[in-house]
Amino acid sequence: MTEGDNRSTNLLAAETASLEEQLQGWGEVIAWFPPAIMDVVSLVFLTIYYLDPSVLSGVSCFVMFLCLADYLVPILAPRTFGSNKWTTDNLVKTRCRAVGWWKRLFTLKEEKPKMYFMTMIVSLAVVAWVGQQVHNLLLTYLIVTFLLLLPGLNQHGIISKYIGMAKREINKLLKQKEKKNG
Repeated sequence: MTEGDNRSTNLLAAETASLEEQLQGWGEVIAWFPPAIMDVVSLVFLTIYYLDPSVLSGVSCFVMFLCLADYLVPILAPRTFGSNKWTTDNLVKTRCRAVGWWKRLFTLKEEKPKMYFMTMIVSLAVVAWVGQQVHNLLLTYLIVTFLLLLPGLNQHGIISKYIGMAKREINKLLKQKEKKNG
């Protein structure tokens, strides 16, 4: 093991310990109970849809909900879910993976600015089109749900599996294009 590997391992351990301390009482809910996450997120979004609050009322209720959750979850979660399965390693790895993607994006910008520009324009155009086709509240619900379930999806290898499938398909398309042009 090289010195860089040791430093990386120590950094990961420090981040894990820090995150574990910050999320004390929340861990069981965040990483291990997708049904609880889906239930709470669905209830919140259905309430928003039904009440259709003004922005000020919505922000006020959202902050009030966060305060209530911050108070109740550390008390109720260990009793409800048990704390023997909780680990923050997966959350730290998910965060590191997201930071890695972010860094790759900026590396692409520096090394291949035209490719970066085209990728960003096409991606943002697709996002804008989807935003016009689908209701904002539904999009927000889907994004929030995905982000909250991301650590569990990562842990079970679901994200890696589908990214691998997408890479294989893209490589097939590129090889077919090379055969046509070559």
